[in-house]
Amino acid sequence: MSGKRTVKANLPTKTCLVCQRPFTWRKKWSRVWDEVLYCSDACRGRRQQKSPPVAASPDSG
Repeated sequence: MSGKRTVKANLPTKTCLVCQRPFTWRKKWSRVWDEVLYCSDACRGRRQQKSPPVAASPDSG
C-alpha cells in the first residue's frame, strides 16, 4: 500500500453543539474546520434559534 493514507483514528474530532456526539474531520471541511460547529445539516437545522427581537408594544408611542 501507498504511504500517503491517513489513519482515521488520527483525524481531529469535535463535539456537535446540538446532539453532543463526536464527529471527525472531513476533507470537505479542510479549509473551514475551525468554523464547523455541527455534525450534519440536520443538526444545523435543529440548532436553537436566537430569540426574535422584541418589537415595541402597541401601547407605547
